[in-house]
Amino acid sequence: MKTNNHEVIFAIVNAGFAEDVMDVAREHGARGGTILNGRGVAREDALAFFGIPLHAEKEILMMVVEKDIKNDILNAIYKEMGMGKPAQGIAFTLPVSDVAGLVKTQEQA
Repeated sequence: MKTNNHEVIFAIVNAGFAEDVMDVAREHGARGGTILNGRGVAREDALAFFGIPLHAEKEILMMVVEKDIKNDILNAIYKEMGMGKPAQGIAFTLPVSDVAGLVKTQEQA
């Protein structure tokens, strides 16, 4: 089904923080997401350059959300889980051109 009303948010955080990110996102309208396990890679000198400890194990949280709540969710993730926090998270969005399987809530019907 074609859509121009959704985007996918990707939040990449240190292992163990994806559920916390999901809690923050839910507070701002997200209904759910999918967590994938991953492993970060960086040049050895990047550790000294950024001055942060390297945590190789990562979690990637993907959430398909409506465009009108996307910025609220991104700002909340940055505030609560950004690089200056223990989660050391980054988040970004990509447009969604087709979507299937999303269930409309009573409010959307």
